[in-house]
Amino acid sequence: MNTSSTVLSDKEFVKRAVEASIRIGLILLIAGWCLQIVGPFILPVLWAIIIAVAIHPLFQMMQSRLGGRSKLTATIITLLGLAILIIPTVMLSKSLIQSMQYVSSSIQDGSLVIPLPPQGVSEWPLIGESLDKIWTLAATNLEAAITQIAPQLKSVGKGMLSAAAGVGGTIVQFVISIIIMGVLLTNAEGAGKFARKLTTRLVGDKGEAFAQLASDTISSVAKGVLGVAIIQAVLAGIGLLAAGVPGAGLWALLVLLLAVVQLPPILILGPIIAYQFTVVDTTPAVLFMIWSLLVSASDAFLKPMFLGRGMETPMLVILLGAIGGMILSGIIGLFVGAVVLALGYDLFMAWVEQDMEVSEEQNNPG
Repeated sequence: MNTSSTVLSDKEFVKRAVEASIRIGLILLIAGWCLQIVGPFILPVLWAIIIAVAIHPLFQMMQSRLGGRSKLTATIITLLGLAILIIPTVMLSKSLIQSMQYVSSSIQDGSLVIPLPPQGVSEWPLIGESLDKIWTLAATNLEAAITQIAPQLKSVGKGMLSAAAGVGGTIVQFVISIIIMGVLLTNAEGAGKFARKLTTRLVGDKGEAFAQLASDTISSVAKGVLGVAIIQAVLAGIGLLAAGVPGAGLWALLVLLLAVVQLPPILILGPIIAYQFTVVDTTPAVLFMIWSLLVSASDAFLKPMFLGRGMETPMLVILLGAIGGMILSGIIGLFVGAVVLALGYDLFMAWVEQDMEVSEEQNNPG
């Protein structure tokens, strides 16, 4: 009897184990399939959530002034977001194309004049001597200089075309993200309830606190890092356009990327300042230098202005998130990576501090 019941028990166990394995396998298959289907939309949706959380206070303020009409408010914000994205992009792209056309036509008709390098360039460390030679050659015999550096120009051209394609794809992703953001804002209350339910389901009673921490972190990083970076890039672009610097759009984009990873824009604007002093009069060059220094130093007062609370996330976390995100997902990952890693860091630190508080309460029950 015991042997018979043991055999039946073993068969029942095997049957249940097989059924459980099949069910788990089917669940994993469906989950993996769904992930592949929505994979191309993960970054745009994630970016849409970040933007929606960051501008939610503005949405609430506009909604109250428009009589509580959420759809109208979301539509207005979406159209404004698209205008803010597309108009500067078109202007800077037009400036870059015109600059390239001007340089190309000037080279073809021989009207491009390159001034001799200023004294002291040859004394610059590492690149000074070679830069002085090629600069002097370009000033005296431009065709020979182009022939000499043709392989480097070809590789740089390929890199610029690849970068331009990447930027174009990023702009399209941003457009999709802004549209999704508008949909999320239309049902902001329902989305907030879902987020709180999800975090409560995942981490228990502290779920609502973690959801609020996530919202605060996204808002802080988006405004204190991304917002400041965009403002610095726009200000730099205005100065570059006003000074007539060739390729102003490209330089403004580089300023934006540097500002996101918390590097000073003067790294880009500094060489342009030196270039301006060699090609224009002293007064406009000095004005451009002052403007560039103000743009580079503007984060000192912009960050306290845009951050409702202190920037608790270390800058190293922002830097690693931005660089890692760019390596993983291109230019859009530069922005998303900084926010996501900062969010993960804050949630992890909150979890660690929570466990420490629980441990202290257990050790000191009185």
